[in-house]
Amino acid sequence: MSDIKKEEEKGLNFIEEIIEADLAAGKYNSIITRFPPEPNGYLHIGHASSICLNFGLTLKYPGYTNLRFDDTNPVTEDTEYVESIKEDIKWLGFTWKNELYASDYFDNLYAFAIKLINKGLAYVDDSTSEAIAAMKGTTTQPGVNSPYRDRSVEENLDLFARMKAGEFADGSRTLRAKIDMAHPNMIMRDPVLYRIKHAHHHRTGDAWCIYPMYDFAHGQSDSIEEVTHSLCTMEFVPHRELYDWCIEKLEIYPSHQYEFARRNLNYTVTSKRKLLQLVNEKHVTGWDDPRMPTISGLRRRGYTPFSIRDFCDRIGIAKRENMIDVSLLEFCVREDLNKSALRRMVVFDPLKVILTNYPEGQEEMLQSEDNPEAETVIHRDIPFSRELYIEREDFMEVPPKKFFRLAPGQMVRLKSAYIIRCDEVVKDEKGIITELHCSYIPESKSGSDTSGINVKGTLHWVSAKHAVSAEVRLYDRLFKVEDPSSEEGDFKSYINPDSLQVIDHVYAEPALLKSKFDERYQFLRKGYFCLDKDTSEEKLVFNRTVTLKDAWAKEQKKG
Repeated sequence: MSDIKKEEEKGLNFIEEIIEADLAAGKYNSIITRFPPEPNGYLHIGHASSICLNFGLTLKYPGYTNLRFDDTNPVTEDTEYVESIKEDIKWLGFTWKNELYASDYFDNLYAFAIKLINKGLAYVDDSTSEAIAAMKGTTTQPGVNSPYRDRSVEENLDLFARMKAGEFADGSRTLRAKIDMAHPNMIMRDPVLYRIKHAHHHRTGDAWCIYPMYDFAHGQSDSIEEVTHSLCTMEFVPHRELYDWCIEKLEIYPSHQYEFARRNLNYTVTSKRKLLQLVNEKHVTGWDDPRMPTISGLRRRGYTPFSIRDFCDRIGIAKRENMIDVSLLEFCVREDLNKSALRRMVVFDPLKVILTNYPEGQEEMLQSEDNPEAETVIHRDIPFSRELYIEREDFMEVPPKKFFRLAPGQMVRLKSAYIIRCDEVVKDEKGIITELHCSYIPESKSGSDTSGINVKGTLHWVSAKHAVSAEVRLYDRLFKVEDPSSEEGDFKSYINPDSLQVIDHVYAEPALLKSKFDERYQFLRKGYFCLDKDTSEEKLVFNRTVTLKDAWAKEQKKG
C-alpha cells in the first residue's frame, strides 16, 4: 500500500485540516512552520513529537520549517545544548531550511518595544517581581495598577534606554505592556516584556543586559519569519491572546498560534528541570544515559529514527492530553528491529558442553542467516568445535514435563548446527554442574539433515575456543511507578533500583568483533542490542534496546 493511500485511510489531524482549508481558500500558497527549542537541555521524546509534526507538515504540504533557538535566557543556555539539538533533529531524519536564533532579532525586538512605548502601550516599572505578582490579583479579583503605570512616554523611553545601557541592577526594573489589570485572562494583566539580566550570552556575549520574555520574543520572531502556523502545546492557550495583541499593536505580519496536546509517557519524566536533577545528582550517567527519555539516550540505547517517527505517528496529534504507555514505544522499535537487526548468538550464563564423539582438534565453519526477515538473506560463518557453551538455564537435570531443552538422555538441536544428546552430567565437590558430556549426530547437520530425528527444542550456543568476551547492559524502566511526577514526595524516590543490570562477561560468537555502531543486533532469545560508546579495543560493550517480548507487562500481571 502506498504511503499516500495510508494517509488517506488514516485521515487528517485537526492541524492538517486547518492547513488544507487555508491552502484551499488561497490564504497561503505555501506554509512555514518552525521548531523553537530553548537550548537549556537535551531534547526528549516529547520534543520528538513536535519535531515530527512541524517538519512532517512541510514534507506533506508545500513550504518549509525553520529551526529557531529560543535563546532569551542566558543564565540557563549553552552551546552544548545547541549542538545536541541539531544532531538529534538530523538523526531523526529532518532538515531545516534556516537555522535561526531569537538573539538574531534582539535589535528588532528592542525596536518593537520602543514602538509600544511610543504608542503608550508599554512602561518601565520599578516594582519588584514580588510586588508585580501581588498586583496581578486573582482569578476572582482584578489586579491593581502599578504606581509607575502612568509614566510619560519620554520618561519610559529614557528609562528603557538606560536599562539597555546597563545602569540598573538585575530585578530593579522591567518593561511591562500596558493592557488591562482587570482583564479576565491574568496573562493580559500588564505582562512583563523585558527584564534585566547582567549575564553572558552564548552568542551575543555581553552586548545586551536586557532580555525579552518568551511571550514577547515568540510571536514577534514568528512574524519576522512569516511563520504561517505556529504550533505550541496546550499550556500556551492562555498566552495566545497576548501573542495576538502584540502582533496587532505592532502592526506586523499576522502569524497565528495553534495548540496541540502533550503526550506524556508513563514510567518516566520529561521535565527538563527534573532530567537535569537526575544528571547533576548522578542518578544517571549523563543526558545520553540509555535509561533517559532524551533522544540522545534513546539513540544510545539502540532506538532507530524510524521507530521514534513511527511512535510519534501512531500517537498522533490531538487537543486533549493523555498518558501514552511506554510499551507502544517499545513495540515500535521491536517492529523495526525485527526487520533490520542482524542475528547473533551470545551466551550470558555459560555451561560448558563437550561433544565426546566430535574429533579432538577438529573445527568447521557452519552458516547461519544474518536476518531471516530481510528481503535478501545473507549468511555468515559460525565456527563449531568440540567444546561449546550453552545457557545454564537451557539444561535441567530433573526436568518437568514439556521441558524441550536439554536434559539427561534428551536431544535438542543446536541452532544452525547439529542435534546433540546429553549423556553425562559432571559436577564439582559442591554438587554444582560444571559441564555436560554430550554426543552429536553427524547426519543431523542443519541444511543437510538425513538423520530422520525430530526434536522440539533449539538452543543457541558459541564455540568455547572461538568465543569473544563482552559486557552487556540490561536496561529497564527508570521509574517503578507509572507517573512519578504525580506521586507524593520527591520524584527521585521512585527510581527503579533494578533499571540497570550489568553482566560483565558473556560469550559471543566472533562475528561480533566486526560490530559497527550504526548496526543493530538481535541476540537470539535475549533481545535487541547495540554497541555502546564505552566499547574499547579491550572490551566490547552492548546495550539492550528492548526485550523480544513485553516482559514488563507480563511481570505486572503476575504482581
